[in-house]
Amino acid sequence: MAKHQKFDRMKRQRQEIAAGRIETLMSLADGRGRAHDLRLASRYVSLARSIGMRYNVRLRISEKLRVCKGCGAYLQPGITLRVRMGRRAVVRTCLECGDIRRTPMRGK
Repeated sequence: MAKHQKFDRMKRQRQEIAAGRIETLMSLADGRGRAHDLRLASRYVSLARSIGMRYNVRLRISEKLRVCKGCGAYLQPGITLRVRMGRRAVVRTCLECGDIRRTPMRGK
């Protein structure tokens, strides 16, 4: 039983390290996005996603909203992302691949 506990502890440690690296890469992508270096920002995003898949760590919701599910590009509003408010939903369109995501708005 001690072997399993050690494995679980090591797995949690790896996941915590991976989560920290993902957070760092996403902040680097934000910085490159503000500097309009979108190619490097998209590379940082792809590295963060691959780390998350390898170590079974999910991106936070705020990080997911900055990544296109269609092409994996970094989404910068006004440059690679068009945001429109509809009556019932927020429509987010990736200007790289044309992927459309609708997020429902809550009614009153």
